Amino acid sequence: MITASAKLCATNFLTMSRYWSDVAKGLTPYVPGEQPKLANLVKLNTNENPYPPSPLVSQAIQAELGETGNNLRRYPDPNSEAVKAAIARYHQIEANQIFIGNGSDEVLAHVFLGLLKHRLPILFPDITYSFYPVYCGLYQVPFRTVPLHDGFVLRIDDYLVPNGGIIFPNPNAPTGRAIALAQIERLLQVNTDSVVVIDEAYVDFGGETAIPLITKYPNLLVIQTLSKARSLAGLRVGFAAGHVDLIEALTRVKDSFNSYPLDRLAIAGAVAAYEDVAYFEQTRQAVMATRERLTARLASLGFEVIPSSANFVFVRHPNRDARQLMLALRRQNILVRHFDLPRIEQYLRITIGTDAECDALVKALGN
Repeated sequence: MITASAKLCATNFLTMSRYWSDVAKGLTPYVPGEQPKLANLVKLNTNENPYPPSPLVSQAIQAELGETGNNLRRYPDPNSEAVKAAIARYHQIEANQIFIGNGSDEVLAHVFLGLLKHRLPILFPDITYSFYPVYCGLYQVPFRTVPLHDGFVLRIDDYLVPNGGIIFPNPNAPTGRAIALAQIERLLQVNTDSVVVIDEAYVDFGGETAIPLITKYPNLLVIQTLSKARSLAGLRVGFAAGHVDLIEALTRVKDSFNSYPLDRLAIAGAVAAYEDVAYFEQTRQAVMATRERLTARLASLGFEVIPSSANFVFVRHPNRDARQLMLALRRQNILVRHFDLPRIEQYLRITIGTDAECDALVKALGN
């Protein structure tokens, strides 16, 4: 039965939506992972790092803020040169080969508009980061999805066809599977007429970065984020690395959209995070070790676990419905991610938490 209040809401929506542009009416937005404010929550649904950022980050932010916060009345550096320099030192590339954005999602948005909007359709996997088709809708970029093979394996041979660009995560999301750097180079050797974008949000948890290839292949763009392995999801810092001509295209888009993508505190925190290499290595190794232990324990409970090189695992149980499992865990204040999509509706994506959080998960699943 439809209530009067529901009818009123529907009427108000139809009334107000008449002001929308045709673009807004046609969009199907990305749905982020749930961020509830519940006590004693085991939050394993959004691939956040279970460990805090380096202590140097909070020190750098406090130093930038100062006692009075006077710096905040000034605009930040529009090009985030200090962040570029820190990333360039770490990856042994030049600062002019780097583009900085407000999280890797903003970098991706600029990539779709500045490098992937062409006559031919772009290619990406049928099971991958669900923001890709959203950007295609937003910027009216033609695309074609390429089915993953058995076990959610990405085959490079499937991408050796005419295209307006190629993009995929490595490791892939939500599956966690990675492909070898040699396979990416084989793709670049054949696909020379369009941009190849490798989205490396999770590369630090067991993948192999393609950044060393950018000096050899001018059509390669690699995107990374500080949200995952450097525990800075709350600061929103991402970057792209590639040939200076690709970086120039992204800069043109940025400066036509938002000239100041990173604030002063994000710049300070990002630089500090890159300076503390020892802490970065310690925490990423801890996540990978916990992932291997959790994989073994889930397998002992009868779960099929897709091999993962990310800070999450993608699992299914042959005798238990994934959505019902997700809801049962939620009733115990444990959040995992379920995608109600073809081919993966019986899988759960589980972020690697602390050992204690993973213990709570396994105990709940064993009940």
